[in-house]
Amino acid sequence: MAFIFIALTFFSALAGGLLGLKWKDKMHLTLGFTAGVLVAVVAFEIFPELVELSESTGMSLRLPMIALVSGFLLFHIAEKMLLIHHAHEDQYGHHHHPTVGVFSALALSAHSFLDGVGIGIGFQVSPSLGIAVAVAVLAHDFTDGLNTVSLMLSHKNSPKRAFKFLMLNAVAPVLGGISTLFFTFSPEFLNMYLGFFAGFLLYIGASDILPEAHSHNSSLKTVLMTILGAVFVYIVTGIV
Repeated sequence: MAFIFIALTFFSALAGGLLGLKWKDKMHLTLGFTAGVLVAVVAFEIFPELVELSESTGMSLRLPMIALVSGFLLFHIAEKMLLIHHAHEDQYGHHHHPTVGVFSALALSAHSFLDGVGIGIGFQVSPSLGIAVAVAVLAHDFTDGLNTVSLMLSHKNSPKRAFKFLMLNAVAPVLGGISTLFFTFSPEFLNMYLGFFAGFLLYIGASDILPEAHSHNSSLKTVLMTILGAVFVYIVTGIV
């Protein structure tokens, strides 16, 4: 079952990149839904698993919570450093560098690899957690595909080159997920990684994707789609 969800990440990222080019005017609704999904997965599935794993291993819950905050802050710092670079460029006039788009796309592919690792590790903990994490990753990889294409094109890369990096982004989570099929991690490591991954999902959902959704078209529909995303995960995790 894990491999099926891992394989689906390829198609999710690919669809995000291709559909983003065609239906840009509707992307705020998709982004709003995705943000709700990511935050809800942390609340309804990952956090309860952190508590359960901490109790079963005798690990203090403070340790995975430290990992959660570390994951949140690490991606916050990485993103803001990139934005600071862009801000300094703006002081010298409006211009774009294809290389910036390439490095940005590579960064997205790197954390897409971690998305796949998250699915694999989730299934090592339990099937229900694996499915819940997979739902979050599939939603997130859709926006990753979109962002990869957008970053490449906005920095004057050709559509052909943008598509090549979209394919790299689509393959990355598959490789990450497959890598976990060859290793079994200790419960203590799983607990710490899940904490870190939860911080990553919270940051991507609340501080990255949700503001992006409202920057395109802030409306009641976008808010409702975020709520719908959270309700969707609540129902899925309850059924599983």
